[in-house]
Amino acid sequence: MTMTIPSFMALGFGSFANRPTLVDYLVVAGAGSGKIGGGGAGGLRSTVNATGGGGTLESVLSVTVGDQLTVTVGAGGATSGPNEVNGTSGNDSVFSTITSVAGGGAGFAANGQVGGSGGGGGSAQGDGSKVGGAGTANQGFAGGSSTHASAAGQANGGGGGGAGAVGANAPEGAGANGGVGIENNILGLGTAPFYAGGGGGGGGQSAGSGADGGGADGSTSHTAGNAGTVNTGGGGGGSNFVAGGGGGSTGGNGGSGIVIISYSSDFADLDSIGAGLTSAKTTVGGNTIYKFTAGTGSITF
Repeated sequence: MTMTIPSFMALGFGSFANRPTLVDYLVVAGAGSGKIGGGGAGGLRSTVNATGGGGTLESVLSVTVGDQLTVTVGAGGATSGPNEVNGTSGNDSVFSTITSVAGGGAGFAANGQVGGSGGGGGSAQGDGSKVGGAGTANQGFAGGSSTHASAAGQANGGGGGGAGAVGANAPEGAGANGGVGIENNILGLGTAPFYAGGGGGGGGQSAGSGADGGGADGSTSHTAGNAGTVNTGGGGGGSNFVAGGGGGSTGGNGGSGIVIISYSSDFADLDSIGAGLTSAKTTVGGNTIYKFTAGTGSITF
């Protein structure tokens, strides 16, 4: 008697069954740096808990065996100063077809820059009000506005926008608080961490607070503002304006972004991870989780 082997067995169907097909993700971009205003948080897109900008959850990604996908972790915007230029926007983060937009840099005597979440506007000596930069739909909110500064000691910066709320508007002489980020528990931790909080604005008399999600506090001094927390997409803090030689302001660096993917542990580990990526693997609650914290490269399922 001749036995015919089913075609799916001959092709190694068992190996196909041990591969991920549906993948959850959290993709957070690098945040903008502060200046007088607070830096905008990196854009946030996720299939778990909540996504940025008040949008609906993203759809899970369907993956086929052998797929090679790009992962990029966006760096935060670097500070500059002391000088009279705007803050620097961060860099995009990418997972396959999913791109989260970089957080907007803050304004120096200028409007905040647009981004995943917008940077806060900043008013120095004699400036009128400056509006915060717009956020990106389904990723983050706008930065806050500054108000008229009648003198150098009345400098003020709007808070950077966050994934969960707009940055606050600043009164004369005071920095405003950054917009709150979003709790996301793709890691399966006991307490869900926050990501993508806006940076606090700087001010002549008082400074704004950075928001939950790695946003940095602003400053009333002329030293560099506080930096957003790495791998959160938190905005950099703003600093005060100082007139005269060597004047300007020096905001804090934006926090770098992060990419996290999660799928059932019934399926196999990734076949390969590009050498340019920094990553760590954990297994929590029946899910295999990869956390990418720096670099760019390809992963293969």
